[in-house]
Amino acid sequence: MTDQQNQFSQLFLRLALSVTMLSAVADRLGFWGANAAWGNMANFEAYTRKLTFFLPEALSTVSAYAATCLEILFPLMLILGFKTKIAAYGSGFLLLIFAVSMTIALGIKAPLDYSVWVGCAGAFLLASQQQYSFSIDQLTKK
Repeated sequence: MTDQQNQFSQLFLRLALSVTMLSAVADRLGFWGANAAWGNMANFEAYTRKLTFFLPEALSTVSAYAATCLEILFPLMLILGFKTKIAAYGSGFLLLIFAVSMTIALGIKAPLDYSVWVGCAGAFLLASQQQYSFSIDQLTKK
């Protein structure tokens, strides 16, 4: 597939991954109101403790906040198209960690229901692209 042919699908993938990850952050910050899965950071911390049952509680809490920070950083980078390959790989590995943790702690159904494996695959597909249209990367390319 040439770059001309995939530029819009690539942009759509960047935006879809970004909006999905930012929506999860908005949920844990209470922005979704009654439609929330967690509704607040305390509930997300408790959920993270479930997924990271093998970690001490302090590390589990740190991982909840680290994941949240990365779920803000990577999508913003993807939306802007800034260091897109790094952001795509980062998103892919973050989603892979989520998917494996969810599978181990909750069973295979949970990551399938939330399409975590699909998001992970999409992020790695995006990372494999040679260039990124509609991006800061493209504008600054020499």
